[in-house]
Amino acid sequence: MTTAALGSAGAWTGAAAQAPAASAGKPVILVLGDSLSAEYGLKRGEGWVPLLEKRLAQQKIAASVVNASISGDTSSGGRARFPALLTQHKPTHVVLELGANDALRGLPLTNTEDNLLQITKAAQAAGARVLIVGIQVPPNYGGDYTRRFEAVFAKVAGATKSALVPFLLKGVADAPDAMTLFQADRIHPTAAAQPQILDNVWLELRKLLPK
Repeated sequence: MTTAALGSAGAWTGAAAQAPAASAGKPVILVLGDSLSAEYGLKRGEGWVPLLEKRLAQQKIAASVVNASISGDTSSGGRARFPALLTQHKPTHVVLELGANDALRGLPLTNTEDNLLQITKAAQAAGARVLIVGIQVPPNYGGDYTRRFEAVFAKVAGATKSALVPFLLKGVADAPDAMTLFQADRIHPTAAAQPQILDNVWLELRKLLPK
């Protein structure tokens, strides 16, 4: 696997939180992520989060989506922002897609694990169901680190009984033609890869939504 499996380490600010979602009783899905969810390098509307909104509408699932993803964000940044997002949007579901930038910056895995754990617990305490989205790092990080990093997401999901997407970029970063599915930086997926990314998330998210 190449560095295409990682999120952005840049400071580019992508889609911030949108307007508060609407009516009582209607599921509100809050996506807390980094550049992989913030449409970095894409036209607005091409990312997997806007595609999620379209799929919900197509399947006549009455749910609102709030994209609170910021490119370059780390798990600690997400943890700092999360209380205000909970208060503002009152989500019923939280898709937690953070951690890639922690690896890029060489932050301790114990910190990443604790941040993801505390975000998840805070969401659950507020009554939200959580879907943790895993990411992987390339082999050049060393076998031991890559295994321990990948295990963080499953560990947090297991400890909190949360749903888990094992690898956000499955079918993209590990595809035979992987490099054609990434932008020139070899880090961020192209628009063509976004439907596959959505499918990876949808497989688990649909199970959490009303039938």
